[in-house]
Amino acid sequence: MAELKLEIITPAKPFYKGVIKSVTVPGTAGSFQVLVNHAPLLSTLDIGVVKVEFQDGKKTYYSVGGGSIEVDKNNVLILVDSLESPEDIDVERAKNAADRAKKRLADRSDKMLDVQRAENALRRALNRLQFVEKYIRREV
Repeated sequence: MAELKLEIITPAKPFYKGVIKSVTVPGTAGSFQVLVNHAPLLSTLDIGVVKVEFQDGKKTYYSVGGGSIEVDKNNVLILVDSLESPEDIDVERAKNAADRAKKRLADRSDKMLDVQRAENALRRALNRLQFVEKYIRREV
């Protein structure tokens, strides 16, 4: 039987390399799952959650800040801008980042404001907060 091999690389270092059952990613056109014998694919990833299911049925979830995925002959390569497990996220820092982004977006008098950058910062912060709430704590 064919094996599905996954490699995840962050800007800082290679993060994971091994055999998995499936991986679900936040594609920019919508979330999708990759299983063994998936058709070749190259796609961009949005801010969201990556779910890795291992062959023993265990699942691991990561918050990602966008990136890309390549699937070819049961090899999956994921390059991400950022990747965090729920335990890695500093909730206060994420809340502060969301507040700063909201303030920047509310004050449109600044002609140097990069709206897309501020919107993405807000989306990343909110993704982190929702991620922690869903996968660790209910009181966030």
